[in-house]
Amino acid sequence: MSNPKYQALRAKDPSENTEEAGTMSQTVSTIPSTHSSQHLMSPEVESVMTEEDRKSTRRGSEQELSFSSVTKSQWFTVAVLCFINLINYMDRFTIAGVLTDIQDSFNIQDDEGGLLQTVFILSYMIFAPIFGYLGDRYSRKAIMAFGITLWGATTLLGSFMNSFGWFIAFRAFVGIGEASYSTIAPTILSDLFVHDLRSKMLAVFYFAIPVGSGLGYIVGSETAKALGSWHWALRVTPALALVAVVLLFFIDEPERGQSEGSSHMQTTSYVEDVKDVCKNKSFMLSTAGFTCVAFVAGALAWFGPKFMHLGLKMQPGKENIQLNEVSYKFGIVAMLAGLIGVPLGSALAQRLRPIDSTCDPLICAFGLITSAPCVYLALVVAKYNANWCFFFVFCAQLTLNLCWSIVADMLLYVVVPTRRSTAEAFQILISHAFGDAGSPYLVGVISESIKVVLRRDTASSNFGRGPLESLSQLGENATTTIASLIAPEDSTTVKFTALQYSLFTTSFVEVLGGVFFLLTAAYILKDRANVDRAVAASEHLEKESAQVNTSNQYVNEANEVSESSGSTDMSVDN
Repeated sequence: MSNPKYQALRAKDPSENTEEAGTMSQTVSTIPSTHSSQHLMSPEVESVMTEEDRKSTRRGSEQELSFSSVTKSQWFTVAVLCFINLINYMDRFTIAGVLTDIQDSFNIQDDEGGLLQTVFILSYMIFAPIFGYLGDRYSRKAIMAFGITLWGATTLLGSFMNSFGWFIAFRAFVGIGEASYSTIAPTILSDLFVHDLRSKMLAVFYFAIPVGSGLGYIVGSETAKALGSWHWALRVTPALALVAVVLLFFIDEPERGQSEGSSHMQTTSYVEDVKDVCKNKSFMLSTAGFTCVAFVAGALAWFGPKFMHLGLKMQPGKENIQLNEVSYKFGIVAMLAGLIGVPLGSALAQRLRPIDSTCDPLICAFGLITSAPCVYLALVVAKYNANWCFFFVFCAQLTLNLCWSIVADMLLYVVVPTRRSTAEAFQILISHAFGDAGSPYLVGVISESIKVVLRRDTASSNFGRGPLESLSQLGENATTTIASLIAPEDSTTVKFTALQYSLFTTSFVEVLGGVFFLLTAAYILKDRANVDRAVAASEHLEKESAQVNTSNQYVNEANEVSESSGSTDMSVDN
């Protein structure tokens, strides 16, 4: 006796099905290479892909792309990640809000003041690739919990340091902790959402960057003012970090590639991941553009309040204005620019994508090129009119903020799911190494170099002014001139002019970044199509592998039925 259900399968050798399944599994594991379409899928897979298979690459577009489709668990995850991102940037820019107080406390100049941020960013970028590698392979939730605990603890300990050497050392440890979170959090969002919904959630996530930065200025300056010491300004975020760690353990960590139906894509070696990412032209060019964004944002965020404070002090009747007042207003302007700029960039991208598929890098290019003249005008009018200065600062930050969520979105759709943490880490490494790691220190060094020239000019003009009554007066003037060069007490005008000239470099860098994003537009569609094909091939091969496994199961059941039937016939004959 035999079951007709298995008649078609019995003719096929079960070992062939087993070999086919093994081959299929092996093929799936090699899918992630996407820098060339020749490595995406075998000719057999390419030939059997139907229109239905191609539609599977757009499965996210078939879902309801509105906030109403988001589950409570997903909303909780997004809220926790945004909260952590918020306090992350609060902590980062709290020091900028009390920078002058720190410089006075440790008796340091602009170059060493900029070095505080540079050291932090250097450790941040060095450890980012390490956490990127771990994030693609191990529990992302555990890695983030470790990192947040580390930066919270080191920020708190650093606030008790009375030596500049120890203080800057603890700032380096803070960078290590923040690197763990920044490389991983965006990939969790990418595994929860796709397409326009992902863009919206990334806008919500990166919305916390300018808002957190603004809060950093406000909280830092106001806490220092209320408690009479800048040390207390650094003790706010560690308490919030403890809350964040507790909340983190209640989120659900999605599988990598879950939202795109490719959760079973296999990871490859780290060397292969890095090679593939480096061959991705749109990723590399957008990273170069984002590096320019980081350079400008780092320099303006670090020295912006101090520069505006110097400019306002040069205006009649405002000679006694305090830095805390300027930092507070600067923080409000930064928050408003972020509140409008980040969601505006995301909304523009979603609106224009049906019209022009390359709109993402074009919007970023527009934002940078438009921001350049606004920065220049803000630097020029600072000593003449405070309102116009704040207006141009707002416009500059607004257009700069258009880029944040779009750059993150571009990375996620031109890199396959199993390499996204590595790509995030690589982008952090490059953008910070050549961006905001060096820009505060570079601006500080240029400022100090210009001060030397301005001191010499001022000393020369003072030296030749008025009649010399005796040789003793000549000697006294010469001694005063030399002393002013060795241990200078710079006027507000000298400090302002030096910092103004050094900050002019940011306008040039913004134009350069715009050029990089324009070049990105030439490759973005090709690289995105490569990822879509890789995901589609993975899904197709998974289906084929599942069918083969089902066939093997049917064959085994058929054999059992046949053996059972043969045993029954033999017993009847006996």
